[in-house]
Order: sequence, then C-alpha cells, then structure tokens
Amino acid sequence: MKRLILAALMLGACGAAQAHEVWIERDGNGAARIYLGEPGDVLPEGGDPEFAKLTAPKLLAGADAAMVRKAGYLEVKTPAGDVRAWDDNVFAPWDSEGKKEGVVYYARAGRNDPRALLPFEIVPATAGASRFVVIRDGKPVAGAKVVVITPEKWSKTMVADAAGALEVPVREKGRYILSATQKEGAATLPGGAVDAVHRITTTTFVAG
Repeated sequence: MKRLILAALMLGACGAAQAHEVWIERDGNGAARIYLGEPGDVLPEGGDPEFAKLTAPKLLAGADAAMVRKAGYLEVKTPAGDVRAWDDNVFAPWDSEGKKEGVVYYARAGRNDPRALLPFEIVPATAGASRFVVIRDGKPVAGAKVVVITPEKWSKTMVADAAGALEVPVREKGRYILSATQKEGAATLPGGAVDAVHRITTTTFVAG
C-alpha cells in the first residue's frame, strides 16, 4: 500500500492508471463485485484510494442492473454464468514524454464460457479448464505475458505460446486472478484523443 501511494505521488495519474486493474469477483451465482486496485495486494479497509474513480463500468449483459457502491467495490446482481465488464473512463488521459496516453479496462469473472466477447479477454480453452487463451479482437495473442495471482497472493508472470495459450498451475483452492496488458496506438477515449492506449484485461475464477 505504501508503495502504491508513493508511486501515485511520484508519477501522478500516469502511475496510478498503469499500476491499477479492474477485476470482478463472484461466488457461485451470487452478486458480482467489481474492484479497482492492485489485485496482488491486500485491499485496505474501505478499498483502494483510487476506487472513487470507478463510477460506471459497463456490463456486457444485464446492462440495466443497478450497481451499489460498497466499501471498496461495486456490487451488481447479474444473471447466472460468467460476468464481463469494461470501462474506458476511469482515469483521464495523461501526458507521457510529450504525448497523451490513456487506459481501457476489461474484466471477467468465471471460466464456464470459452468464447471471447470482450475486445481483449483471457478465456478458458474449454469450460472449466485451467488452460487459457489470450484473445484480442477475436485472434489469439502469441507470446502474451499473463500475470497469475493465486489465492495466497503468490504471483508469477507466464508467457503464452504461439497460439496465445498457457496452462495455469491450479494447486490451491480459492480465487485466481489472471491479467494481461497491451499497449497500442492512437485512439479516442471519452477523455479525449490519445497517442497510445494501455488495454488491461483480467479474468478471475474460483477453484474448489
């Protein structure tokens, strides 16, 4: 937490945006919880200091469902099954070496559906599998770097093969978080035009 605060003070919005991720947690078919923070760290009481910036993530299904702000997360009741959301308006574009950069977040909870419905998504190769594929605009991302965080907060960076696939070592019961990042060229975000955009995607699943 001290590291996060120091980074935010030193780097401003740029540091906060690149250090943070959006992820979804869901237990069974209960309500989904949408977080903004650093999933590899234990969240402080009341949530991450930047959580207030997560105001209106867009659900891929159940778009009319009401989101309730809780202490550190947004809670939303959605239909049974995997939950997906995205948000391109969490952090305003920032200056980086004379150019504008921005960030778009994608998040998914569950590994029942092997389809990629988000523009950037980490999907199970088959329903319930521990083998995952990184997909960008319908195509596998060869050599994608994926950070795997275990229920005990152990983390490891893995590299996808030529087919964008990797086998996640599932050795403990509990929630796993997978994340991948791509930096791409110019784009137009709600905060304005940027010269480069960081796309960050997460997938969580519970092994039990």
